[in-house]
Amino acid sequence: MVSFEYQIHDAMGLHARPVGVVVKAVKAYADSQITIGFNGKTADAKRMFAVMGLQVKQGDTITVSVEGGDEQAAADAILGIFKEQEL
Repeated sequence: MVSFEYQIHDAMGLHARPVGVVVKAVKAYADSQITIGFNGKTADAKRMFAVMGLQVKQGDTITVSVEGGDEQAAADAILGIFKEQEL
């Protein structure tokens, strides 16, 4: 399992546009289970409304966990998206 923490810097938090980009990208990693955790809750990163339901705001720190055959590639891709989207 690969996991990392990431602090959200976007003033709008984890909102629809960047979450949509993440969801679309992680669907390519069918061999991995990808979850985003915040405040004691977890959400499947392949489900947009589940991630949005975490209600992550600016300054909050999330934990992304990836488990499966292509876990390192998936974790690197997600981190890259967060940085690219300036989350």
